[in-house]
Amino acid sequence: MTDTTQTDRSPWAVFLIFLRLGLTSFGGPIAHLGYFRDEFVTRRQWLTDRSYADLVALCQFLPGPASSQVGIALGLSRSGYAGALAAWVGFTLPSAIALILFALGMASYGEAMPSGVLHGLKVVAVAVVAQAVWGMARHLCPDTPRITIMAAATCVVLLVPSAWGQVGVIALAAIVGLLLFKPHQGAAHDPLPIAIRRRVGLFWLTLFLALLMGLPLLTALFQNQVLSMVDAFYRAGSLVFGGGHVVLPLLQAEVVPTGWVSNDAFLAGYGAAQAVPGPLFTFAAFLGASMSEAPSGWLGGLICLLAIFAPSFLLVVGALPFWEHLRSNTRTQAALSGINAAVVGLLLAALYQPVWTSTIHLPQDFGLTLVALVALMFWKLPPWLVVVGSGVAGGLLSAVL
Repeated sequence: MTDTTQTDRSPWAVFLIFLRLGLTSFGGPIAHLGYFRDEFVTRRQWLTDRSYADLVALCQFLPGPASSQVGIALGLSRSGYAGALAAWVGFTLPSAIALILFALGMASYGEAMPSGVLHGLKVVAVAVVAQAVWGMARHLCPDTPRITIMAAATCVVLLVPSAWGQVGVIALAAIVGLLLFKPHQGAAHDPLPIAIRRRVGLFWLTLFLALLMGLPLLTALFQNQVLSMVDAFYRAGSLVFGGGHVVLPLLQAEVVPTGWVSNDAFLAGYGAAQAVPGPLFTFAAFLGASMSEAPSGWLGGLICLLAIFAPSFLLVVGALPFWEHLRSNTRTQAALSGINAAVVGLLLAALYQPVWTSTIHLPQDFGLTLVALVALMFWKLPPWLVVVGSGVAGGLLSAVL
């Protein structure tokens, strides 16, 4: 064991390590997991490569942001619950602050900003979601049954445009996966270096389910804006399988039809979220700060940020004691195969409505989207550069045309 591993067990040390990662980790959850492996397996030797792969498998199985959940688990392994909180705060804080400031800037100076710049940010959202759909479909829908599940999920979600319609699609896909797929038994992995008793894990999982079912009831009984926000964002954080981009349709169904956030602001913020490091779920901070009803601003951003990440804490800590058994269960893997295919369908539906239909109106819109997509997928330019370039190009096009 190196000297480095002896000096980074305090919550403050964990916070500083993850703060540096939160300031520099561009590129989305897959890139984040690569940064984490370099930092914690290769450099700091907190855990073995096989243990890290096992931890990543758990967080990809659970709903929520995989990279943030891996970070929470790593912090938990070093410094207990305080370490888990320190890891999350450090990794999340930079992008959350940047997006809240962007939301406040839009509210104060939105009219002074050329409309073409905001439209350029919306165009980036089209390119980013299209890239995510393509990449996920290649890996998660490799055969005809899963492509069929994806297409069916897309059609159902477009015909039943609601958060609960999406939940129903995921549940049906799990049942279809159980019936259709027969995964092979995986090889045993090293045990994770995190000791949590099953009784404690069961408590956290029970709390997760109690909040998931209880918050909608409380919201129906007490007409309170804060409760409604917590319910909407907690539910979104609880039901998103497949990474940060999949949260887009769930959040759009919650905040745009209710009038909390305009569709233009929603898509502009989603485009801006691609330009900041850290987890994409910090988009919730932008939405909270952009609320048309109080609380908004810093308080609204904090409420929505805590609500959307709370399920990640509860699920990671609750699932860790049971994961060794679950991950070797072929029925679990079969259900997950169906769920992952449906997740691609959800994202494909979001690409059409609201992303495409509210953004692509003119030939220059399509052209700018195509250039942004090529820049991301083939030129391999960093997302922040594509965001800035699209904003500038959108402003120039609106001035010239």
